Amino acid sequence: MRIARFSIDGNVAFGAVEGDPAGPDGPGGTGGTEGLVLDIIKGVPFADFELSGTKVPLDKVRLLPPVLPSKVVAIGRNYAEHAAELDHEVPAAPWAFFKPSTSVIGPGDPIVYPSFSQEVHHEAELAVVIGRLCREVPRERVKDVVLGYTCANDVTARDAQRTEKQWARAKGFDSSCPLGPWIETGLDLAAASDLAITATVNGELRQAGRTGQMINSIEDLIVNITEAMTLLPGDVVLTGTPAGVGPLLPGDEVAVTIEGIGTLTNKVISRG
Repeated sequence: MRIARFSIDGNVAFGAVEGDPAGPDGPGGTGGTEGLVLDIIKGVPFADFELSGTKVPLDKVRLLPPVLPSKVVAIGRNYAEHAAELDHEVPAAPWAFFKPSTSVIGPGDPIVYPSFSQEVHHEAELAVVIGRLCREVPRERVKDVVLGYTCANDVTARDAQRTEKQWARAKGFDSSCPLGPWIETGLDLAAASDLAITATVNGELRQAGRTGQMINSIEDLIVNITEAMTLLPGDVVLTGTPAGVGPLLPGDEVAVTIEGIGTLTNKVISRG
């Protein structure tokens, strides 16, 4: 099931995305929303819920970030080729940092170029959405705490990342964490661990990799993170980016596509 969060007529709800997954505009495609509908969910996807049977066309609503996380835990240098392209060493253990909830935006929302940076980069990533409160999760239980997966863009002020000793501003500025377009709940851990992931800017391919290239697996990351902190329903784990990161400029359109999930598209604008 694909679960979207949306607004219509001033109301916010969750809905199950229905449509032809084989078509270019279907949930498995990379096109628009024509022909897709949302069956509005009674309740929230983090507990037992029912489909209401009330359906609205997807192109008549505004898609929102699929979750509003209390925290986004991101992992740096989890693809060896990406670490190499930035002349970084591969860490011996998962290298975690935070992106605040205020950094999260949804599909179609603008990435606002921060005033303190002259070099903003895209980073296409698989995002893991947590489905239940969890702490000290054993490897064999990781599958039980994952609600599903979505696309993410770990937008980074690269110049600030180079010059500042920690990454709070470089990776935590407003609009630096696009998520969407929805949560795919139908992938198991094995499938999610080998998906094609790409990023394009103005239609030009920039990044192309597979989640199977991750140094630390999804299980590794969840075990490591929950040794230290409690994850809440709706929290998000970003799993790292493959090689090919590059600059974004105001006016650019960046799209992150992950096999079996969909495409997350955002435009870059100047502040003010």
